[in-house]
Amino acid sequence: MKIAIVGAGKLGLKVTEALLGGDHSVTIIDQDESVLQKLSSHLDVMTVNANAKETKILKNLGISTYDYLIAVTESDETNIVIAAFAKKLGCAKVISRVRDPEHMGQLGFIKETMDIDSIVNPDLSITVEIYKYLVEKYTLSNGIFSSGKVSLLEFNSEKLPQLIGLSMPEVSSVLGDMLVAAISRNGKVIIPHGDTVIHPEDGLYVIGERTPVMELNAQVHEKGKYTDLQKVMIVGGGKTGYYLAGKLSEFGVAVKIIEMDKNRCHYLSTHLEDVMVLHGDATDLDLLEEENLDEMDAFVTATGYDEENLLLALMAKRHGIEDVIAKVSRESYSDLIESMGIDMALNPLDITASTILRFVQGSKRVISSVLIQGQAEIMEIVASDHMRLVDTPLRELNLPRGVIVAAIHRGLNVIIPDGETIIEEDDRVIIFSLLTELPNLEKLLKVSGKFSFFRK
Repeated sequence: MKIAIVGAGKLGLKVTEALLGGDHSVTIIDQDESVLQKLSSHLDVMTVNANAKETKILKNLGISTYDYLIAVTESDETNIVIAAFAKKLGCAKVISRVRDPEHMGQLGFIKETMDIDSIVNPDLSITVEIYKYLVEKYTLSNGIFSSGKVSLLEFNSEKLPQLIGLSMPEVSSVLGDMLVAAISRNGKVIIPHGDTVIHPEDGLYVIGERTPVMELNAQVHEKGKYTDLQKVMIVGGGKTGYYLAGKLSEFGVAVKIIEMDKNRCHYLSTHLEDVMVLHGDATDLDLLEEENLDEMDAFVTATGYDEENLLLALMAKRHGIEDVIAKVSRESYSDLIESMGIDMALNPLDITASTILRFVQGSKRVISSVLIQGQAEIMEIVASDHMRLVDTPLRELNLPRGVIVAAIHRGLNVIIPDGETIIEEDDRVIIFSLLTELPNLEKLLKVSGKFSFFRK
């Protein structure tokens, strides 16, 4: 497909890299010529140095021949206007990034009035994942994904202690025809391989046919466990802190936000109900202790600085806080996060890029997808005869380490694959992938030859 991306920032680059993996034709439009030069030197894209708000630019580009325009500049208003102009000029589908809280209460009106097909909000997306982790993990059934005869179960390894210390081949002797598709360990989701050993306190994602999975669920699931989440401290009163504080407060949690900017504190205090807003520096341990840090049930770091978020999260974990979550945008910190032992680290760029990609792909091939702790995705696709993963033993596909084929629906049968399994045309394939592997996942799903995998 032909796709135009307006805005060559971090999100624009992330989406571009993933789309190129799927063999789409991508054009990037930005007003910063130096940024475009760097992009064109290492990515196979067409770049346009221009202001996309000018309709003549969109017309000269031939926007009416494009399947998608994705507007992800730093300005909400610019994104809305560009998306609306592109749609009016004949672009098939348009997507706009909108982050400002003032727009959140009227998204439906904006989409309808401006004829925008989809609106994405990175701050709200990461808020939803944090909220689900803090609140819903206590109240929802552990069975989080079901499709036909396949189900996925999440539970702590200590609920089935005979698994602790076993490698993946040894685990199969205990679980039988079920597969450990992913592990959540020290705040990081990993895809297990043959040499992976299950540790105490690992979160396990086990997939298999519905009946045995439900029987396992009866062994490991605690009935009647409800949240005892009462006090949460949030560092950083930006958009993520604002959205999260509002949702937690509505749930009935006592929330404290610590923010350095005095004007921002005033905004927060006038726009949030039943939330304590503190003006101060969260790196000041005396301040945190004065505000009863040790009494918190959860601690969330959401400043604009990854290093500060990680250091504060580590400090909170050492104070014995049960749930510690950090907002981290740099993928280079992923190995560091695992060694720190914090409970969860989320990258808003990965989450938003995944949302955009699933919208672009539509439902013709991707039947469904679910985010796992905001770091991985489980998706179900229909295998096409032109896909690279069809008619080849899985062992020979050289799958990225962050991607695993977890289950296959073939007719009425469920197959838990091994290295010799061959995917056939029209199989419904359930795939686990880390969000950091989005570009490689798109390469895996693309078709050979001249026909695009996602062509309408």
